[in-house]
Amino acid sequence: MRKYILIAFILFLGTTCFSQNSEKFSSKDYVSALKKVTDVIVNDVTSPVAAARYYAYVTLASNEVLSLFQMPEQSFSKSLNGFQKLQVADTLITKSDASLASVYTVYKMAEKLLPSGYKFSTEADSLMRVAIKKEISKEKALCTSQLVQVAVNQMIQYVKEDNFRKLSSYKKYTPLSGDGHWQPTGPGYMQALEPNWNRVRPFLLDSAQQFKPIASIAFDTTKTSSFYKQMNEVYTIVNKLTKKQKAIASFWDCNPFALQQIGHVEFGLKKISPGGHWIGITGNACLKKETSLEQTIFIHATVAITLTDAFISCWDGKYKTNRVRPETAINKWIDNRWKPLLQTPPFPEYTSGHSVISTAAATVLTKFFGDNFSFTDTSETEFGLPERKFKSFLQASQEAAISRLYGGIHFRDAVDNGVLQGEQIGKYIAKKILESNNKNFTFMKERNRNNNQILRHNEM
Repeated sequence: MRKYILIAFILFLGTTCFSQNSEKFSSKDYVSALKKVTDVIVNDVTSPVAAARYYAYVTLASNEVLSLFQMPEQSFSKSLNGFQKLQVADTLITKSDASLASVYTVYKMAEKLLPSGYKFSTEADSLMRVAIKKEISKEKALCTSQLVQVAVNQMIQYVKEDNFRKLSSYKKYTPLSGDGHWQPTGPGYMQALEPNWNRVRPFLLDSAQQFKPIASIAFDTTKTSSFYKQMNEVYTIVNKLTKKQKAIASFWDCNPFALQQIGHVEFGLKKISPGGHWIGITGNACLKKETSLEQTIFIHATVAITLTDAFISCWDGKYKTNRVRPETAINKWIDNRWKPLLQTPPFPEYTSGHSVISTAAATVLTKFFGDNFSFTDTSETEFGLPERKFKSFLQASQEAAISRLYGGIHFRDAVDNGVLQGEQIGKYIAKKILESNNKNFTFMKERNRNNNQILRHNEM
């Protein structure tokens, strides 16, 4: 008989300065704060790539603030490109409350970042009033506020160095001529979205070019060509969609700038972004698993960083391949009256953004929670769509990927190769975080509510 001792890994066991029972603010408070960030992002009609960037900096700031409280393992300072650990006086840290600081940072960082960030001033003030009711002294609340302000100012300096502000100075994008290249589509015929997004500094990738997708099928309108077969596949599938397929396409639409046209009148429909959808999934998973506040914050920051880097990688490929969308191609070579189920987004087709970012996020979430973590996705219920149940994150990401084919806005190879690209990115990011923050990735394997239980297992 051999005896094995399984130690229940708990995030930062023995290093946290506050136990789960003593936290004044919980994972639920943090997830709620991020939901308010999502609401403002939706209201601002923020593009998918920009939304992911906002989530990354907001969650990263909260994570780094929490790391100041005797939790150096929580920090991403060892792994992120160009990032330096926050510097805050120890005297201020000891007089502040860790759980309040981590949630308060969400509001103060969002206030600085988002176009409508001013809306978070009221939320921040309200949180402080709640803190007092939770018996956090006024002195401690004030110190916490000061600490967060110091930290946010340093984070904003990091934000300013990611090249985002330079994007507007580049020459305006002009669609390439030629039948195989992307062209604006109705109803809005909007200009290309963020053609220079590959210039934004990634968090963990070496560069936007690190994970180039497999070469796309060559454009060829000959009826025996592989491209024509792909084009005809989209045409046929959309014309014969089942009720289930339509529901899948609608659930994963996540188009924050969808336009509706009635007669000569056009109006926008505000929806959640793809990144916002996965942030919602992440929050639901953390609440179901009852992760501690520090675990919840770390998981969200990892997922948000993954989403951002995945978008940067995907956008690099999109504007280099610059491939035509199914709607444009089908209208010209198969049926000039055909319309996709979903509105065609205003950027090149290859690869599928949903396929890339969903697979990357699901890969990282699987690393945290395992490959058999079932959950109910309620991210779209407020937009009038019923919840969907999944047996795993990867099952959800596979559905998100194929939804783009059902929606008629992507060809098959953009979906399949986008999944491969996302998987590579997710595995790479998980490995980098694992190497720098080993405890953070092992904690979900054997979670223990008492934070110190040792499980003994005898095996013959």
